[in-house]
Amino acid sequence: MSASGAPPLPPTHSARARAEQFVWLTARVLEQRRFAYHFLGGSADAVETALTAYRNEDEGYGHALEPDLRGPASQPLHTGHALRVLDSIGRCGGQRAERVCRYLTSVSTRDGALPATHPSQRGYPAAPFITVVDDPPGDLLATTPVVGLLHRNEVWHAWLFRATDFCWQAVESLERSHPYEIEAAVTFLDSVPDRSRAEAAADRLGRLVREHRLAALDPDRLEACPVPPGYAPGEHHFPHDFARTPDSLARAWFTDEEMTRSLDFLASEQQEDGGWPIARRQWAPGTALESRPIVTIEALRTLDAYGRL
Repeated sequence: MSASGAPPLPPTHSARARAEQFVWLTARVLEQRRFAYHFLGGSADAVETALTAYRNEDEGYGHALEPDLRGPASQPLHTGHALRVLDSIGRCGGQRAERVCRYLTSVSTRDGALPATHPSQRGYPAAPFITVVDDPPGDLLATTPVVGLLHRNEVWHAWLFRATDFCWQAVESLERSHPYEIEAAVTFLDSVPDRSRAEAAADRLGRLVREHRLAALDPDRLEACPVPPGYAPGEHHFPHDFARTPDSLARAWFTDEEMTRSLDFLASEQQEDGGWPIARRQWAPGTALESRPIVTIEALRTLDAYGRL
């Protein structure tokens, strides 16, 4: 028996089986339900029920759904996380999306976008790299994934018109960026209806990623890929972080050899306890514990999308 009381799995067990052990041992109910849905034939209803516990009366989501923001207040980042979960189980539409769009409208900035952090976060704990201001500007990181997911699910709401315009302007004006911004932009470009414009924008971003070495193309030579300012030591991004599925526009940015190395590296990152590590800066034990099952599920979903499980 291990120190946790769980019987150790033999090393021959699959990545998924080892991750399952990790999830049952450490994850919140939501991530347990998500793992069961994606890998064990679990129900979408169970995932949605668990997610509902994080929803507030204003139809936004809070309660540390995104672990780096603590407290009950609804926040755009929490709500974006909720939409990713709903999208992954085929429930990101209808009245659910209508309710979310009402919340998004209520917290939008003057330019119709979403702030990185709404002032309602003030007074509650948050990661040290998250700032709270009284009149926040529209933020690409918060807005583009939400708009992309709503377009992917063919949601139409008045809020989307100005928000989509903001996303186009923000994405097409990127010159010097960082990996998380590029990841957010890809979510938008992969789903926005104007496909020819999206392909042109993605092609330009792909050149930017390579020119500025924002992706570590060879995991054995990480010194060739500097970590962006403000990132944690070793917080590298790899081709699989940008192209999470083979049909993403970002897949064209990388050669088959580069993608194979990236996926090999992702598979090798599974830890002895069955979970994947957190690359970003860890600032509190509880947030790290809650984040690792999320990271683990996303790693498995990426490997699965490429036929690597």
